[in-house]
Order: sequence, then C-alpha cells, then structure tokens
Amino acid sequence: HVQLVESGGGSVQAGGSLRLSCAASGYTYCMAWIRQAPGKERERVAHIDRDGRTTYADSVKGRFTISRDNATNTQYLNMNDLKPEDTAMYYCAAKQGGCTVRPDVFRYWGQGTQVTVS
Repeated sequence: HVQLVESGGGSVQAGGSLRLSCAASGYTYCMAWIRQAPGKERERVAHIDRDGRTTYADSVKGRFTISRDNATNTQYLNMNDLKPEDTAMYYCAAKQGGCTVRPDVFRYWGQGTQVTVS
C-alpha cells in the first residue's frame, strides 16, 4: 500500500501562485492532482507518468505545471495566475499502470490540501 502526503495549500488572492507537493511512500507509475470544490464533482487537474508525460485539464492549461522527482517519489503542482474558480480541495492520487483522466480509477489518495483563491 502506498501512502501519499500532500502539503502546500493555502489562501491566496486572485493572480497569485501556490505550489503543492505530494510525497509517496513507494513506487507509483502515474501520479495526479485531482480537485473537488463544494457541490461539484471531482476533476482531474493534471497527471504525470514516470516517463514525464503530462496532460492537463483545459481549465488549467498554461497556468499549472505538474512535475515529479522519481528518485524521491514526489510530485509537485505549480499553480500560477490562480482564479477564484480554482478554489477546491486538492488531492494527490496515484496508480500503477497507465494514466487516465478518470479520478475513480486512482487507487491511492492523499488526505487533501485546501486551496482558496479570493
């Protein structure tokens, strides 16, 4: 079982930046950031596989950058030009095997970190 621990959330004004981190306790092939705002469905924000291939939700393209360090099993999400609609609980998720845009197939989840943009 892989444990995921996020850090780096907080409150920021619109146009600001935040960086999220997620440390995994073991090997994972695909890592992702998935967010959920109150009253809304979960949304896959971005994912990255172990070879560095990335995809992003259209809503964050050009503003968010996902990256990972395979040596430390850590992934990051750099978020720039934040907007109020980015406000959500952000979850680190991971799975073995190929990446997917479907949040429900990710096996491992962190506890979440809140991002609030005002």
